[in-house]
Amino acid sequence: MRHIINFNDNWSFHKSDESPVPVTLPHTWNNVDGQDGGNDYWRGTATYEKRFAKPELKDGERCFIEFAGVAMTADVSLNGKSLAHHEGGYSTFRVDLTETLRDENLLAVSVDNSANDKVYPQMADFTFYGGIYRDVKLVVVPAEHFELIKNGTPGIKVTPTVRLNSREAYVMVETWQTGGTEVWVEIPTEHVREFRRVDAYGGHAVTNIILKNVHLWDGLEDPYLYTVTARLVRGNEVLDEISARFGCREFHIDPEKGFFLNGRSYPLRGVSRHQDRIGLGNALTVKEHEEDMTVVRELGANTLRLAHYQHAQEFYDLCDENGIIVWAEIPYITKHMTNGKTNAVSQMKELITQCYHHPSIVCWGLSNEITASSPVTEELLADHRELNELCHELDSTRPTVMAHAFMLEKDSLLIPIADMASYNLYFGWYLGELEQNEQFFDEYHAMYPDRVIGFSEYGADANAAFHSSRPEQGDYSEEYQCVYHEHILKLIEERPYLWATHVWNLFDFAADGRDEGGKKGENQKGLVEFDHKTRKDAFYLYKAAWSREPFVHLCGKRYVDRAEDTTEIKVYSNCGNVTLFVDGKELETKSGKTVFTFTVPLAGEHKIEAVSGECRDESVVRKVDKPNESYLFGGAGNVVNWFDKEELKPGYYSIKDKFGELMRNPATAAIVGRIMAKASASRGEVAEGTKNNKALQQMMAGLSFESLLKKAGANVVPPEAVKSINDALQQIPKH
Repeated sequence: MRHIINFNDNWSFHKSDESPVPVTLPHTWNNVDGQDGGNDYWRGTATYEKRFAKPELKDGERCFIEFAGVAMTADVSLNGKSLAHHEGGYSTFRVDLTETLRDENLLAVSVDNSANDKVYPQMADFTFYGGIYRDVKLVVVPAEHFELIKNGTPGIKVTPTVRLNSREAYVMVETWQTGGTEVWVEIPTEHVREFRRVDAYGGHAVTNIILKNVHLWDGLEDPYLYTVTARLVRGNEVLDEISARFGCREFHIDPEKGFFLNGRSYPLRGVSRHQDRIGLGNALTVKEHEEDMTVVRELGANTLRLAHYQHAQEFYDLCDENGIIVWAEIPYITKHMTNGKTNAVSQMKELITQCYHHPSIVCWGLSNEITASSPVTEELLADHRELNELCHELDSTRPTVMAHAFMLEKDSLLIPIADMASYNLYFGWYLGELEQNEQFFDEYHAMYPDRVIGFSEYGADANAAFHSSRPEQGDYSEEYQCVYHEHILKLIEERPYLWATHVWNLFDFAADGRDEGGKKGENQKGLVEFDHKTRKDAFYLYKAAWSREPFVHLCGKRYVDRAEDTTEIKVYSNCGNVTLFVDGKELETKSGKTVFTFTVPLAGEHKIEAVSGECRDESVVRKVDKPNESYLFGGAGNVVNWFDKEELKPGYYSIKDKFGELMRNPATAAIVGRIMAKASASRGEVAEGTKNNKALQQMMAGLSFESLLKKAGANVVPPEAVKSINDALQQIPKH
């Protein structure tokens, strides 16, 4: 029988120019410099080493080492002999150590996360941490054992097909093995123990089992899991044993009505997740994964987009156990690489092979925003067709999907390659107006009513320290993030044809190229801050919409000092009615859904209480003479309404003119171009890579330069600079 040994302890780590230091796995070398901004975190080759005694091997047993995640490229050697090379930072791979083992051994793993042109990802809005950042194990197995090497396989594949009318599931179980004469397959049920003996010759065994009165895996309602155990047998001796959990469910997606689970409408509404955390990077343990799932369940989400790579098996397990519907994908992202096809294919094979049995997963993502920094060429189309065919070859039960950048044309030849499409739209944040999101989806759905379409990313950055009573796009305030998400939530609820919607993002995450919104090295679109604890107000908006746990939440608890005579107090709740008390006296009771707003006069300091039944929340607001500048992005607020009281010279250019018009005149284009270059640089390498995107430029051409300056923010273009820009434009006549 196999024996598994935890191998995380007693490693040493060193970069080429540094002395070795002791480390315990999981470990990353970018947990600090990958999160502090500057886009200068160390990317290179480092070495992990471990000395160990040869494990006891009996009767021809073999010893494998299992790596659950090494980012991004790994070279494994034992006692000076090179044994394996693996490209891809997010999947499991194993190496047979048996023939090279000595009584005393030195294992060395050379790990490289440096830039190259063949291993994805190479350009994206997140930090590419380096390290052995998931668990390492020794796996000792008999000479005859279930397969361990090919694509990091678990050795077993379970394909349930549900017949809802008869309440039956046809479960095909496949195993791969070396040796043995029989495979015994067992599935205990609530009523009987289903058992089969299968011929093991040829290295591949297949059997089918019918589960009567099948207990369905039914999402959040009842995520029931079966366990299948396979034993490799010679005679009556059990040589090796493996098991896998699986769920029996039926789903389909309708272009008009959205997602259906087990025959009923089941709108998928949820969030996306990156796997890193402040101070830890991506070197997480089960504890952090469980904490993240607790936040997901509190929110009430029923779906997760696990972006933009294969996540830890422990987290897919948690999704199975909690009934969360998952979009799984590979890091084929932002920039297509001519030399990257082999790696994209390899990562897809590993993703599907290793994750096939998880009932939570309902689709395979081919790519994300691949046209953000790459044109749609025949090569790009061909690579996507090959990936799509590969997914269908490896898994006929799940559809494929792509997440498209908002600037990709609706009639692009790329979109219909996958079975489904979703769009990443940021109107109302990066550019444009909130209403353009509705316009986009309604136009797309009218053009292609038979296509499945979803909303794969949307969001607005917010720093929980910034606040405003007049929130505006680009001010990084919690209040604008709420305005943004209130608008999008309404959009989603009115469009049942959206097969799935995913907020970007559940948590703030590291993007070392960013420097905006008062923080360096972070994307702050999360509903929860990078500590994975501090919930922003927008978190409670979705909790009110999705969770069944009764609660009331007073928004603006961190917004204490307010300079206005009357202030808006906003409450998020799923209780149906909310009563507001000010200084212990009832002010008003309102009925409604999700969002409740009250107007409160200010004079001094006030205790605010929101109450609904047994649910209550409280905060404090204080009348001050002038705005608290610590609440304002940049210390002086955003540059808004710059020229409301200033007359502009007719016949001359100004910041009120459309961006496209200014770019057509060489004199004004020179002024505008310098400012846009500065703004682009502040967004990191992804923005730099998209600056020549023709579709994006066409979209921006119709926006006023003033709106683009507002989005850039006061830290990039301060108010005095805006005035200087406008003065310069006002010297150039229109012809």
